[in-house]
Amino acid sequence: MKDVSVFIQNLYKLFNDRKIEEIIVHMDEDVKWANGMEGNFVYGHDGVREYWTKQFEVIQTKVEPLTIDVESGVIKVHVHQVVHDINGTLLADQLRDHYFRLKDGKIIEFGIRKSEVEDAGWTFDN
Repeated sequence: MKDVSVFIQNLYKLFNDRKIEEIIVHMDEDVKWANGMEGNFVYGHDGVREYWTKQFEVIQTKVEPLTIDVESGVIKVHVHQVVHDINGTLLADQLRDHYFRLKDGKIIEFGIRKSEVEDAGWTFDN
């Protein structure tokens, strides 16, 4: 669990520092990644790169992991997410549950849930 926690905390630090390429190297080439802005998913390194590039042009997001749990091969990260528009206006200050699945040390899937109440398992959705 300690290694997983360090791995996940590092990912969020890289995300908050906008180090896209340093995160992508930890993803499988065919990663399935939740698109939190528009819904649905993006796929692969290019899909995630394009999604984050567009996202960082219009909003400033800071996401801090609060708890990290592993159950049945799924990493659940309860996060505090603060979102501002590009001018600094607060758009959201919320708690979310993020889910990761790994294979051979690489992220193969990422999902988002709004709250634990909606969680009927670990299926990934927006």
